[in-house]
Amino acid sequence: MAGPIPQRFLDDLLARVDIVDVVGERVQLKKAGRNHAGLCPFHQEKSPSFTVSQDKQFYHCFGCGAHGNALRFLMEYDNLRFPEAVEQLASRLGLEVPREGQDDPRAQARERQRREGVNLLELATRFFRERLTMSEGRAGREYLERRGLSPDVLRDFAIGYAPDGWEALRRHLHDQGINDAVQVEYGLLVQREDSGRVYDRFRDRVMFPIRDWKGRTLGFGGRVLGDAKPKYLNSPETPVFHKGRELYGLHEARQANRRLERLLVVEGYMDVVALAQFDIRNACATLGTSVTEEHVQRLFRLVGEVVFCFDGDAAGRQAARRALEAVLPQMIDGRQVRFLFLPDGEDPDSLVRREGTQAFRDRITCAMPLSEFLFEQAAEGRDLQRIEERERFASTVLAALKRLPEGVLKSLLLGELSKRTGIEQARFTALMADAPAGAAEAAGEPAEPATGPMAPVSQPGPRLAGALSMLDRVLQLLVHEPTLVERLPDELDWCTEGDGDGALCREVIELLRAGRYRSPQVLLAHFHGTREGQRLEALARRELLIPRSARATEIDGLVAHFRRRRSRQTPESEYAALLAKERGGERLSREEKQRLMELLMSLNR
Repeated sequence: MAGPIPQRFLDDLLARVDIVDVVGERVQLKKAGRNHAGLCPFHQEKSPSFTVSQDKQFYHCFGCGAHGNALRFLMEYDNLRFPEAVEQLASRLGLEVPREGQDDPRAQARERQRREGVNLLELATRFFRERLTMSEGRAGREYLERRGLSPDVLRDFAIGYAPDGWEALRRHLHDQGINDAVQVEYGLLVQREDSGRVYDRFRDRVMFPIRDWKGRTLGFGGRVLGDAKPKYLNSPETPVFHKGRELYGLHEARQANRRLERLLVVEGYMDVVALAQFDIRNACATLGTSVTEEHVQRLFRLVGEVVFCFDGDAAGRQAARRALEAVLPQMIDGRQVRFLFLPDGEDPDSLVRREGTQAFRDRITCAMPLSEFLFEQAAEGRDLQRIEERERFASTVLAALKRLPEGVLKSLLLGELSKRTGIEQARFTALMADAPAGAAEAAGEPAEPATGPMAPVSQPGPRLAGALSMLDRVLQLLVHEPTLVERLPDELDWCTEGDGDGALCREVIELLRAGRYRSPQVLLAHFHGTREGQRLEALARRELLIPRSARATEIDGLVAHFRRRRSRQTPESEYAALLAKERGGERLSREEKQRLMELLMSLNR
């Protein structure tokens, strides 16, 4: 994993780039006094309320409140992650983004090897594309013509052809000075274990490059021309290619529409390409694997709505259920997921050719919402007129809802469950709060809690309207003045995960130490689009009522308080405090519940 980007590089980058140029490439701006103004790209408006300050290198919309520097704008407008936005800005200036730890010779060697591997795959892409136009590519051209693909689509997706020979690519790359070992490592050659013989992995196949967001080839999918098996052959796992992370067609979808709002996830390369031929340019495909949480995270970085398209048979329904499991922990408010099931015997390729573009788009528009699919699959095979079956239905839905982040969607689904079962919503809320970890397993669903960057941290957010807790206060000080992290002790034993926002506090401290960030905007950018990010932004908006000169003393005092409280807390007092909190109606975090159980067991020995 690459290390954090040094703060000194970020400062230099933002000092050298002009935000007016960055924004002006995407928004039509006009000079308005000392600033520039235009229509806000983040909400619909008829008169300009969006301003860009060249002096302050900052943008702000007086209509929707969007604001930030050039990095934040790229993240918001192009749906990029923080490191990707940094790389895009750096590429404007011809700079390579450094990482902490790159002085390590081993890190430098790994990065050099990665770049060489990507360059090797680009050479292979060029080779396959050239062979498609040559006499040896005639079979490939005829196949693609039968599938009705235009030269424009072949160009946009960089489709090529692997010749029907054992060493065509190998010999070509040897001429470029690339040895067999590197070609094997990056999946272009196969090496037999018994004889050690090497030969081309892809032979007599139409080749689909799998590209990253920059358009760099990471791997390939090859489609056989006849009836040989396997029909599709993917690159193996390599230093740059991981099937459970990548999606075919994402780069092409972004190239076709820089302001994507919806992505359609299908199951095959030809489905993506055929839909593009019919002017449906927002499709992508998994690479022979089930939908993973990494896939979902990547999709939601680009769009707010995802439609999963599956066959309508039992296998398609099972694949949809696995996709639902991957999606639930990522469903923060504002995101939308729907499920499209195709008629028996049809796939997107065949259906769009038979029905046409508009009919297929209508199917996408009418796809089943996540809520409907959730209730439908929970009720499948159950007679809800029977009490026992209704109980199993409710338990299955509750187990799924436990994986959802806190928010409006979760509340609405609980309300709908109440209507369908005749049980008061408050009772379901209480059951979800009180249920032990094994309850989910008893309902036939995984018991693991939601994890990753979208999972709620202990008790998330809404307390900010009132007085801040002491741990909130630490977070607020760090958000307003990141350099205060230098005053904190190396050991974080005072910042326990059971203390409300302890996990978030520890994550912020570790990030600030790793990146040595001085800018609150850079810190917030790391959490952008997550529940934690919303919480930190709320703390950043809340004014600090003490002067800068007193902030160091304030954070020192807070840490001292936490350490005193921890040192004098006996197991008995800790148990009593947690028990009183639970009996008082407060919801314990997962870590607090686990600690309460540990204390109970130790005190009863």
